[in-house]
Amino acid sequence: MSLVKLDGKRFPWNESLIDFFNRDMFIDDDFFNLEKTHPSMNVKEHKDDFEIEFAAPGFEKKDFEITMKDDVLEVSAQKSKEETEEDENFTRREFNYNAFTRTLQLPTSVDRSKDVKAVYENGILKLKVLKMEEAKEDHKKVIEVV
Repeated sequence: MSLVKLDGKRFPWNESLIDFFNRDMFIDDDFFNLEKTHPSMNVKEHKDDFEIEFAAPGFEKKDFEITMKDDVLEVSAQKSKEETEEDENFTRREFNYNAFTRTLQLPTSVDRSKDVKAVYENGILKLKVLKMEEAKEDHKKVIEVV
């Protein structure tokens, strides 16, 4: 009896069969794509505030819920749509559900007494979180090299 080296694959025969059952090729649909559970996000720090952008196309302003409690900013949205078409010989029903939640730990320089400004336009949700007055000052210390 001889041993067959598998080279990290399960089956030593017919590699095309293995490729057929590869998840990326066999199931190529957004429903099964686990990497799209939350939108992409950019954070920009300015002198007076932090600007946070979320890429969230397909939503409407009313779909978002934004809360800030203590040091945590939470942005969530959900949207559902159901469509039914009935005829004498058939009934067609389709539904779609999309939701996400992103939770961010805010830095200590954020002024929690000020409101967060939110604008949703062209599929981008932009938030402005203001800094405290002390944080706006430049506390840069120059260190001399000896």
